[in-house]
Formats: sequence, structure tokens, C-alpha cells
Amino acid sequence: MHYEEHEPPPALRSQLQCLWTLHWPAPEGAVQTIYPDGRCELIVHLGQPPLLRHADGTWRPQSRILFAAQTRRALQLRAVGPLHCVGLRLQPAASGALWPGPRGAECLSRWQDQVVDLGATEPAWCGERDEALAQAGDQSGAAVLSWAGQRLSSYSPDARMQSACERLDASEGCLGVGALALQLGCSLRTLQTHFVAAVGLSPKEYARIRRLQACIRLLDAGGLGPAAAAFEVGYADQAHATRAVRDFAGLTPARLRKALATQRDGDTSLALAAAFVRGA
Repeated sequence: MHYEEHEPPPALRSQLQCLWTLHWPAPEGAVQTIYPDGRCELIVHLGQPPLLRHADGTWRPQSRILFAAQTRRALQLRAVGPLHCVGLRLQPAASGALWPGPRGAECLSRWQDQVVDLGATEPAWCGERDEALAQAGDQSGAAVLSWAGQRLSSYSPDARMQSACERLDASEGCLGVGALALQLGCSLRTLQTHFVAAVGLSPKEYARIRRLQACIRLLDAGGLGPAAAAFEVGYADQAHATRAVRDFAGLTPARLRKALATQRDGDTSLALAAAFVRGA
């Protein structure tokens, strides 16, 4: 697997966290799990899109152009051929940046916990994308960025909600919502309303995801056991962490730690999850 993250151009750093590219000759039928990270993404499949497992247990084809909205649970993908895709990971407070104005918040609310087929909901986008790729002469991340950047550049994130996300990230989800509102100089109700509109999650949901991501990174690093990792990221006890990680990742912290360590030795069952968690 070859996964890379690239810095966005300076003009888009308020809207984009990174551009990533993925090339993987995935064996047909390989199932991968993706963990939420509090970021929405625009994904363009240049190769064969994988199947997505839906809530009813069925596997359905994905479109070649997707919007991965905010999710609060792990997603599962099943490869049907080699993966070749480009992703634009949005800044959390710019989650609705592809639809400037009130429509962005409406889309985030309507599409929570979904991976949206933009070929069906935004058919004009597919023509624009194909034209951009044709003009570039290849299927490159630069062409995708150029195409999407025209939409992103007109969006100005809510500066206070951007600061809220940065504070929650810095605390790895351990900053209480009441303390966050005090730091921002706003009421709890204002924080809740504006945060949901900008990010697509409540502040408490976002904090939970960031804490769980921090716990997974510690487990992946291998230096701490489950109990120590739970304490490090602020869980009340190991039992609390075990419930939270199991609900989030489908594995207990001990089993997840072992699975990530095994992946380093060649097991590909968590290849995508590990790549996204590690950023490489």
C-alpha cells in the first residue's frame, strides 16, 4: 500500500487539512475498517471503487465521486479491485465548504453517518471533474485539487468554531464543553448551534471522537498497555475505555493493539485504518 498526505496550498489551508493519495493493489474481497476522525472528505476514485457496507448488512457499490460526511461509527469497505483514489480532507470547521452558505449546514445535517454518492446528488460535479482530469492529461491529485479548489476558495470558516476545534484537538477531546464555551466567550447554546452547523457534529461528539483517536494512536505506538493508554487520554478507568473503544472500533483496546501490531508484520486486515491513523 502506498498512502501519502500532502499539505494544501496556502490559499486553502483554512478549508483543507490535507490532500491524500492512495494506491493499493488490494486483493479482491479484502475488507477494511475506517475509523471516524472528525473530518469530512471529498473522495475521487480513479480506480475501481470499493463496496460499502450499509446498516442493513448489505454491500453496495460506491460512486466514483463521494462526500464522506461526519460519522460516529466505523465504516467497512470491501475491495473489488486495486484502489487508486485522491481525497481532500476538510478542516473540521469547514465541513460544509463545498456548499458555501446555508446549504452546507443542511447537507451536513442530512448526510450525517453517510458516504454520499455525489454522482447522483450533484451530477454536474462529475462533468466538471472529468473535464479537469482531461485538461490535466493524467489522473492526478493536482487536477482534483484544482477542480475542487474553485468551490472551496470562496468559503470562510467560522473563526470561533475553528478555534473550538483546535482547542478540542489540543486537549485530545478532554476539554469539557462548558469550559470550552467559557474560553470562547459564548453560551453553551451558541456553541452547540454554531458548532453543529460548522462541523456536522455536536462538540461532545467531536470531543469523543478525538479522544478515541488519541487512544488508538497510543495503542498503535505500542509503548503503553490498554490501562495506561486509557488513563493517558482521560478515561475514568479501563472499563470505560474498553466500552468506548469497542463501540467505536469493534474491538477491545487489547485486541485492537494486537491487531495494529500484527498489521505491522504484514497482516493487511487493518491496513487502511492504520494508514489513516498514522498519516502515512
